[in-house]
Amino acid sequence: MSLFETLSGLFALGGPVVAVLLVMSVLTMSVVLYKIWQFSVSGVGRHRVLADALQLWDAGEPAAANERLHASRSYLAPFVGKAMKGHGRAGVDDRLDAEIAQAFATLERGFRLLDTIAQIAPLLGLFGTVLGMIDAFRSLQDAGSTVDPSALAGGIWIALLTTAVGLAVAIPTSMVLAWFESRMARERVFADKALRIVLVPENVVPDLTEANHA
Repeated sequence: MSLFETLSGLFALGGPVVAVLLVMSVLTMSVVLYKIWQFSVSGVGRHRVLADALQLWDAGEPAAANERLHASRSYLAPFVGKAMKGHGRAGVDDRLDAEIAQAFATLERGFRLLDTIAQIAPLLGLFGTVLGMIDAFRSLQDAGSTVDPSALAGGIWIALLTTAVGLAVAIPTSMVLAWFESRMARERVFADKALRIVLVPENVVPDLTEANHA
């Protein structure tokens, strides 16, 4: 059986609710594939070269740090470069925080849609089940005393099909969204640490132990 025939069968059994859920699943897949491509192109999670540059800067070697920074393909590299050029200027940290927040907003675009689908899909499936159960019991009432148990069971399992499809859409969407959000949480931590290293390098931080003894 081809994929088209399978989808046509689901639509015939579940009605318009299943059709909407199938459209939502296609939309989810499109967003997920786009975000994976976007993360790959932006270099999300690939900061090894950038980390080397930060280590050199923190060790008091700005020339070597800048040279290493130019080899980085991370989307954070331009912001770190601006921090290195603006080191010591008042307000540069606030400006960079705002620019990085904008970059994060671009990377997180589509998360709200995935979250909405993950929440609505089970409810939509349940709605389809309720409609199917109403139709099944209405058929039961119309049949009167000549009730066919197999027909009733068939109506009930068709009604439950929409709930199953709704969960099949919602569960993977929720899992993928949680993975995306965890990656972005790590990105935020790394970006904040990178800016602090550049703006307040270790070689200029006063020794608090000596200050306390003084």
